Amino acid sequence: MYEFFEHTADLGLRVTASTLNELFAEAAAGLVGMIVENLAAVQPSRTVEIKIDGADPEYLLFDWLSEVLFKFESEHLVLARFDVTVNDSGLVATCQGEPLDRSRHQLGHEVKAITYHGLKVEQTADGWLAEVIVDI
Repeated sequence: MYEFFEHTADLGLRVTASTLNELFAEAAAGLVGMIVENLAAVQPSRTVEIKIDGADPEYLLFDWLSEVLFKFESEHLVLARFDVTVNDSGLVATCQGEPLDRSRHQLGHEVKAITYHGLKVEQTADGWLAEVIVDI
């Protein structure tokens, strides 16, 4: 589950999940949900593999979300489904989506960058929690 929260001129994303893999998948969905308001309308017509090295969960989340944002900015690819496996050396993800179609995809916020400000990934009694602030 993810939700947005206001943060001065930026926008925050708070994510909870029962596993670390689900946390990273939900965080990516939340990020894309900031950009495209009708995420359910995105068709899984294209599959992309993403691999990121790293052991620290916070830096890994930063790099992961930055890569998802980069795919949107550079290839105009709207990714909406994420199968993520996080381990001690990084993550491997299979992502599905489609090229941006302005006639079908309702654009929301223009996300400029992921920030380190307020970035956290922590295990809780109920699973996992992440917070990230994005520059809009």
